[in-house]
Amino acid sequence: MRISRLPAGMGSSFPEIGPEPGLQQSDRTDGSSAGRDSTATGRASVGTSGAATIMNPPVSVGLPVWNGGRYLRQAVDSVLSQTFTDFELILSDNASTDETERICREYAARDPRIRYYRSEVNRGAAWNFNRVVELARGTYFKWMAHDDVCAPDFLRRCVEVLERDPSVVVCYPRAADIDHNGRFRREKNFNLNVSDDRAHKRIHDLICVNHSCFEIFGVTRLAVLRRTSLLALYVHSDRVLLAELATRGRFHRVEEVLFLHREHPDRSTRALPELQARIAWFDPAQSGRLTFPNWRLFREYVCCVGRSGLPPRDRALCYLQLLPWLRRHYRLLWQDLGYAFRWGLGPRRKPVMGCRPGRAT
Repeated sequence: MRISRLPAGMGSSFPEIGPEPGLQQSDRTDGSSAGRDSTATGRASVGTSGAATIMNPPVSVGLPVWNGGRYLRQAVDSVLSQTFTDFELILSDNASTDETERICREYAARDPRIRYYRSEVNRGAAWNFNRVVELARGTYFKWMAHDDVCAPDFLRRCVEVLERDPSVVVCYPRAADIDHNGRFRREKNFNLNVSDDRAHKRIHDLICVNHSCFEIFGVTRLAVLRRTSLLALYVHSDRVLLAELATRGRFHRVEEVLFLHREHPDRSTRALPELQARIAWFDPAQSGRLTFPNWRLFREYVCCVGRSGLPPRDRALCYLQLLPWLRRHYRLLWQDLGYAFRWGLGPRRKPVMGCRPGRAT
């Protein structure tokens, strides 16, 4: 099925997309690889010049997946159809029980740019997302969700910006939402001031303006990404990662819709709308434990500025951006305390999943 009702002029053509019948639907920022990789397939990538780049492709695309068979082919096909062809694709399978393993092995056998890793234990979403960063060999890196779709020019347009402007650490395009059948829903237009030369301006919009964190699926300088804390074992760690990247340099948005984000009922944020439930999805070891997710988020914002290496004045200006964040989120901070009080009065059991996240900012 080809994407339906995509407005004219919204980016380059997309591959055919739509659900594959008979396959299991699953979360989008998926579970993890486990301790031991049982399979690694693929050795080389082929660049736009036609030459094989065996060990060091310019771009690494990391796709962590758990039970993503329903949409996985469409995601992988959109990567393999890129006009910039000198990349590696790392598939990290978190002990899937559906068709995911068969699909991954099939693609890895067909294309030497693909390396497939299968693990035996679920260690949570954050671990698996970080695993593909660890395995990456490129200069630039892109995370890919198993249920999203990229236009053929996604990598080319982003790499051109990063090659041209060394002050840019993340390049990402405009995005649009599609539904589970691949039908266009709406364009996602978040006008964030993340290209400003001043770090505190970038930080302000990333932590205080409501947005969907699509920048995390852009193309990032791998060396800069590896100097951050990556995705940690708490809810909204992707927001902290974006803030930390913003302390390292500017972001750039390509003014063309090249990224289709799939909204469906089994996405993690929809299947697990309550913060306490989503904590265990990030890190199964925390299941049943009392946590303070909103206080943790505040603390991590403070820490990411502290380890930024910015000059004292710039660092102080970044800290000041936490004041409007506190004004916006004080009710959620009180929710954490109220939840802890109720949890302390009850029997020692798995916490009741009753703390809703409110606005995702």
